[in-house]
Amino acid sequence: MTDNQPLKLSQLGLTARGGVDPVVRGLAVDSREAGEGFVFAALAGSRVHGARFVPQVLAQGAVAVLTDAEGAAIAGEAIAAAGAALVLAEDPRQALSGAAALWFGGQPPVMAAVTGTNGKTSVATFLRMIWTELGHSAVNLGTTGIEGAWSHPLAHTTPEPITLHRALAAAAEAGVTHAAMEASSHGLDQRRLDGVNLLAAGFTNFTQDHLDYHETFEAYFAAKAGLFRRILSEDGVAVINLSDPRGSEMRAIAAARGQEVITVGRGLGDLKLQGVRVDATGQDIRFAWHDRPFGMRLNLIGGFQAENVLVAAGLAIASGEVPEQVFETLPHLTTVRGRMQLAATRDNGATVFVDYAHTPDAVATAIKALRPHVLGRLVAIVGAGGDRDAGKRPLMGQAAHEAADLVIVTDDNPRSEDPDAIRAAVMGGAPDALNVGDRAEAILRGVDLLDPGDALLICGKGHESGQIVGSDVLPFDDVEQASMAVAALDGRMV
Repeated sequence: MTDNQPLKLSQLGLTARGGVDPVVRGLAVDSREAGEGFVFAALAGSRVHGARFVPQVLAQGAVAVLTDAEGAAIAGEAIAAAGAALVLAEDPRQALSGAAALWFGGQPPVMAAVTGTNGKTSVATFLRMIWTELGHSAVNLGTTGIEGAWSHPLAHTTPEPITLHRALAAAAEAGVTHAAMEASSHGLDQRRLDGVNLLAAGFTNFTQDHLDYHETFEAYFAAKAGLFRRILSEDGVAVINLSDPRGSEMRAIAAARGQEVITVGRGLGDLKLQGVRVDATGQDIRFAWHDRPFGMRLNLIGGFQAENVLVAAGLAIASGEVPEQVFETLPHLTTVRGRMQLAATRDNGATVFVDYAHTPDAVATAIKALRPHVLGRLVAIVGAGGDRDAGKRPLMGQAAHEAADLVIVTDDNPRSEDPDAIRAAVMGGAPDALNVGDRAEAILRGVDLLDPGDALLICGKGHESGQIVGSDVLPFDDVEQASMAVAALDGRMV
């Protein structure tokens, strides 16, 4: 269903007060996009309630407003005076998700989603690669946008429902049959996925992040658990990593819904990782599927990637693929952009990697996973974003300090905060680290420190192509900067 094919309000699962049922020509959450015949979703925001913009959207021709009790109190009189329809919902975000799904009317028939603090992008991308190897037209949606058989940029890991369902419908129209989604905690908490029909859902792990938004660990975990409690249907299949301490709890949540559960883990589970042997270019793994042994080569750096691969394989099986055929594709998986990505190699053989690790656990896991691939010293560059969970900053420094041989603390995305203060907080956990505010200089100095056999791991920004300073997004790519630093120091530049 496209934006120019009108539907009755009731056909979108929305019931207006007074029984009015106007013809709808579009949906909007942004007041600037609410045109003639639109339904405007007036949602509570972090700073202002969307109902404050109702007079504006009514003047633009909106015929209905979807909101909560607070929004109705703010804008009810204006809505009545304009003769527009008021749709009052206890959870307007969930109602919007359902309406968006009905409005656009299409999505790839085989869909899976994965949640967890770390590993979502890797798992979703590996799943897309597996499906593609098996002959399907597949995409993955998330932090890196929409990639695969059909591509499109995304502003958020889990977009708001109108953007999400517009993209899913367009992908389906382009012939995409399989889609793997990242389910962020923000997206789950704000009901952005509630209109998506999933065959399978996965859980990777749970560690500290986003406490600026969720405030408590339990609220953060509850948001992620919503993928299994609310969105994946009773006849869906859950894939749970039992290696994580909260894995058993997530398995119980899925089982309580009646969902079939496939478990993954190191030394336990239906898909059991039994051994990993790493070398300079990848790793050989041994695993078992219901006690049937398999062994293969993965051309991926980082022992944690073996778990991500098995979660992706579990999701492929959960979506209906033959296990043995899924396993045959695994040696063909390639590095995910910005995830333990080899960015450059010095003439002396030292290597530079870029990874999106931006939580204390992810930093520690990334450094420890890279360690077996490195003969010499391991240098780590870390930072922390501004306007985000401040409590994790010293923990980021501590994680790097405890796992790496040398740490450089630099700016990440300082946003509106003082970058000096952010670095000082990170240095609280890594008092011996070098403090180099300019990220390009930090990368150059890190590369310059590398002797034969050493490696540099640049943490934090991964695939990102910009650095947010104040309200500006400045062009910055860690992989590009690493390549430039190596070229400059090794005399390769003309």
